[in-house]
Amino acid sequence: MKKLGQHFLVDRRVLARICDYASLSEEDRVLEVGPGTGNLTRILSERAGKVFAIEVDPALATSLKGRFGNVVVIRGDALKVPLPDYNKIVSNLPYQISSKITFRLLKKPFDFAVLLYQREFAERMVALPGTKEYSRLTLNVSHRAEAEILEFVPRSAFRPMPQVESAIVRLRPREDPIPGEEKVFDDLTRALFSMRRKKVKRSLAAMKVPSEALSRVDPDLLEKRPQELSLEEVIDLAKAISV
Repeated sequence: MKKLGQHFLVDRRVLARICDYASLSEEDRVLEVGPGTGNLTRILSERAGKVFAIEVDPALATSLKGRFGNVVVIRGDALKVPLPDYNKIVSNLPYQISSKITFRLLKKPFDFAVLLYQREFAERMVALPGTKEYSRLTLNVSHRAEAEILEFVPRSAFRPMPQVESAIVRLRPREDPIPGEEKVFDDLTRALFSMRRKKVKRSLAAMKVPSEALSRVDPDLLEKRPQELSLEEVIDLAKAISV
């Protein structure tokens, strides 16, 4: 499982707290990505009405089938398989797919998610403008969802023990953040942070934004650098250049 970036959470207290944060009831249909040996799955099955567990490893998927009456094991790659209907997501995500799976999950409506990430990744998700952690990831997450770090988890809570600490993050999706302008926003943040030490006007020039669109942009924004921009300012930029 090392090649998949999976470290199994074994600390029972942390497992229980993750489920506490999810406020589960029998009405909940929960998605778990990367159930592994089923440590978290067991508690989810006790608290939720239905659990969908997506596991890419054939041996682990087979071992989980039939263990819990209300758990549906889906054998496959969570980045590719059709996603079931659920209202909450609770997972210890495989490190190597953290970014890709997060953005895939955010394309489908749900109430909220409680997810375990590498600490560094989590801190980038919630970073403030002007900090070294502030990045394209920060903006792409924050315009789609409200992210909050609930607690940090020590390396000793996992087997095998990872080299870094982890963090429990709660994500609450925003309602239709930028209607019809998702691609513009993504292209903009990519351009901005590929030239993060340059001023915004340089990034927009590299994008070949027409002068007419540039005239709609606040001149003060053009003089800023990407890491200085708030989410609202990037949204304003995206709207201005997409008209």
